[in-house]
Amino acid sequence: MEDLINLTGFEIAQDIKKGQFNQEQVYTFFKDRIKRLDPSLKSFVELYQEPVCSEGSSALKGLPIAVKDNICIKGKKITCASKILSSHTAVYDASSVNLLKKAGLNIIGTTNMDEFAFGSSTENSCYGPTKNPWDTTRVVGGSSGGSAAAVAARLVPFALGSDTGGSIRQPASLCGVVGFKPTYGLVSRYGLVAFGSSLDQIGPITTNFIDCANLLNVICRPDNKDSTSADLEVPDFTKSLQNNVAGLKIGLPKEYFAEGLNPEIKEAVDAAISIFKKKKVKFIEISLPATEYAVATYYIIASSEASSNLQRFDGIKYGLRTPASSLRSLYAKSRQNGFGDEVKRRVFLGTYSLSSGYYEAYYLKALKVRRLIKKDFDKAFTEVDVILTPTSPTAAFRIGEKTQEPLSMYLSDIYTISANLAGLCAVSFPCGFTRDNLPVGVQLIGKEFDEAALIRLGFSYQNCTDFHKKIPPLAMKS
Repeated sequence: MEDLINLTGFEIAQDIKKGQFNQEQVYTFFKDRIKRLDPSLKSFVELYQEPVCSEGSSALKGLPIAVKDNICIKGKKITCASKILSSHTAVYDASSVNLLKKAGLNIIGTTNMDEFAFGSSTENSCYGPTKNPWDTTRVVGGSSGGSAAAVAARLVPFALGSDTGGSIRQPASLCGVVGFKPTYGLVSRYGLVAFGSSLDQIGPITTNFIDCANLLNVICRPDNKDSTSADLEVPDFTKSLQNNVAGLKIGLPKEYFAEGLNPEIKEAVDAAISIFKKKKVKFIEISLPATEYAVATYYIIASSEASSNLQRFDGIKYGLRTPASSLRSLYAKSRQNGFGDEVKRRVFLGTYSLSSGYYEAYYLKALKVRRLIKKDFDKAFTEVDVILTPTSPTAAFRIGEKTQEPLSMYLSDIYTISANLAGLCAVSFPCGFTRDNLPVGVQLIGKEFDEAALIRLGFSYQNCTDFHKKIPPLAMKS
């Protein structure tokens, strides 16, 4: 069964249907791989000895899947990689988890992440950092780093992550896998522990676009439990798995190819552009002038929403409670002992931005700039079908390299943030390797609810390249 790591999840599901092996054998195979290989990666928070599943049917029926540790699974621990939730058990299923069960997938465990999804490297976790399977001295990106590392190392065929400012796409780039952020509202946020409520979106991490399309078919549904869920008919995304992309127009924003982009990253992205040109895709240079304000805008809005959302963790209702002599002291000590440094930093920033006298200067102004960013995209999409950019300005950096430089760390998401601010769909997929054999990702940004265009282009690209088939040496160990 060792050949399973060379197959797509869809191919494994087809073999199960044919009777070549059963789903119990497949689950045991991947569970044993996790037990054997994950101690050197730390991509998992919890591994389930028995699958969390229910009867259901889909093209992916019988396959194991991992879920990020901020998505509720009834009866299982959900900690968001934080000490403050170290003993908390979910009392209900997230809507996305419920859909996985109805599709017949088997949840195999939860994956590591930056605490409350605050980070770009999965170093801000109470469980310690997840290590990159391509080089265990380097980070995996964040905050969905555990999910990305697990898929890259073929510990699972695919996983769910969440994306607030690039938290699916950036780790996908650094680990050499496909990371898809659907349009805001396409996947229910019910049961996702909130970071930035106007930005968060659950999405799939896979090795290829066939699995990506099939998994999107499972989790994309309107949901009356989520007031931000889009009430529209969801298409069959597998119908977009087409190799013909001739005539499509792709925009190249000049602001994304300026100073700060590593030359090796640019070289790999340029090579991807050349491949699309051979497929008769038309490229047009465009401008997104408000891009220069995206990072500042994002961190004001995201931190403000995080400050509001994290008020519920007070040591009273659930989670860590530190004994104290007064109610106020209990609040302070519980939060001081339960939250890590990055969480505290963002709560301070968000509370300051929302405070009396500063609201108009920071939060309100950020909301106005967010609208300008959206207008830039709206204008660009009158000229082009899709926008192409690098995913990350660098390949995976070394563990500890940026932990003392939060501003440098925040810039890791400079190319991914704008899609969240504008509520657009976006995907990262592998397009090459650096001279140190580290993966490089390229990003496609699409119009609202035009996931089909991204799948079509990504699938066409993977039809004539093999970067997505590369497996880290660590994952090949027997």
